[in-house]
Amino acid sequence: MKIIEIASTPISETPHKVDVRKIYDQDTAQVMHITLKSGESLKPHITPVDVFFYILAGKVDVRVGDETLAVEEDHLVESPKGIPHCLSNSSGQIAKILVVKAPKPETGSRLL
Repeated sequence: MKIIEIASTPISETPHKVDVRKIYDQDTAQVMHITLKSGESLKPHITPVDVFFYILAGKVDVRVGDETLAVEEDHLVESPKGIPHCLSNSSGQIAKILVVKAPKPETGSRLL
C-alpha cells in the first residue's frame, strides 16, 4: 500500500506561483493538491484533458468558460478539456482543492 502525505510532498514549480503539489502521476490520471491563501489565484489556462476540482476546504471562486461561481467545500466542479478555467480565493480563509486530470495530459496547459 502506498500512502502519500501531502505536507511532505514538494511544492511544484508552476507559472501560478501558489502551493501546488503533485500527489498522483500515472498514465491514467494526474492529481494535484492546491492550497490557495486569501487573495491567491491560478492564472486562466486551458488543459488538453478533462479536469475536475473537488473543494476540500474553504470557498473557491471557480471559473469555467465564461461562468464564475463561488463553490464551497465538499462540492465537485467539472471542466471539460479545451475550456478556459481558473481558481481564485477571495475569502478570508485558506482554501484547499483537489484537482484531477484524466487521462494524464501529454502536453502542458496553455496560459491565457
